[in-house]
Amino acid sequence: MALHCQEFGGKNYEASMSHVDKFVKELLSSDAMKEYSRARVYLDENFRSQEHFTALGSFYFLHESLKNIYQFDFKAKKYKKVTGKEIYSDTLESTPMLEKEKFPQDYFPECKWSRKGFVRTRWCVADCAFDLVNIHLFHDASNLVAWETSPSVYSGIRHKALGYVLDRIIDQRFEKVSYFVFGDFNFRLDSKSVVETLCTKATMQTVRAADTNEVVKLIFRESDNDRKVMLQLEKKLFDYFNQEVFHDNNGTALLEFDKELSVFKDRLYELDISFPPSYPYSEESGQGQRYMNTRCPAWCDRVLMSPSARDLILKSESEEKVVTYDHIGPNVCMGDHKPVFLAFRIAPGAGKPHAHVHKCCVVQ
Repeated sequence: MALHCQEFGGKNYEASMSHVDKFVKELLSSDAMKEYSRARVYLDENFRSQEHFTALGSFYFLHESLKNIYQFDFKAKKYKKVTGKEIYSDTLESTPMLEKEKFPQDYFPECKWSRKGFVRTRWCVADCAFDLVNIHLFHDASNLVAWETSPSVYSGIRHKALGYVLDRIIDQRFEKVSYFVFGDFNFRLDSKSVVETLCTKATMQTVRAADTNEVVKLIFRESDNDRKVMLQLEKKLFDYFNQEVFHDNNGTALLEFDKELSVFKDRLYELDISFPPSYPYSEESGQGQRYMNTRCPAWCDRVLMSPSARDLILKSESEEKVVTYDHIGPNVCMGDHKPVFLAFRIAPGAGKPHAHVHKCCVVQ
């Protein structure tokens, strides 16, 4: 079971990071996890190094029923058997069991101290080798800027960063294996298309700052119906009058505007999405289903895979449902992102073409 986290310690990580270690130790020793006899935890807590800090966290829990689990040492270029429970934090740059990298600052100059980057580990389970890559891509800094062009300038920045990661994990340094890339991609709906669709019959009013003449707000009103306000758009405001459109049938009608992955259609595969947009949910404890009116709801959090990984998990001789792609806690407040998960079964030797299939192990 792989659990990938971002923004460890929260916005006030200098003060809050001390709580992380206590949480991790309690998690590892909890009754719920007692059947997971081995674990590896990697926490980037080195917030004093703005050059390297990503605030990413990766947890790997190995069930006692799995006999031979190996993890790749990127420095020694060989697999090592996994035993016991180990926690690595602070400076992950010196840990040979993973690759961690923060994106160059010039990728996203608008954000002075961006923490976006990725962490990669490689595993061998039941003779099947694969990479697990925890990724956090760049957000939309302004709704007004995102609305200006289709695709938006931010979409282009994410395209560049994701392409960089994919090139990195299939370069010539190591043997190529199947890979899963998951985390907060910050993929957004195509803003211009969404606004034009949601406000088809509306007229737009532009509000400018008195001193700079800069556009600070767009107001979309119905042409009739007493000029009712349908949408208000500011740098960090996306206030649409009817949130139900994002919940109805899990927001399926809006999936046509989810276009950012199409650029990578030959390199990345995703199962069909059947859950509502994963961001931005209200952080009020009693409003687990409500979206904040800061951004247009979007499927930011995803689990993607290489074509070979797709073949690995979808080719099963079992009749039971072997793959589940969904979100967690639809009615519970869990922060502004809803966690998304992929659960699947692979047969021992599935990575080898002539292996004898006799039982399953679970990788999650």
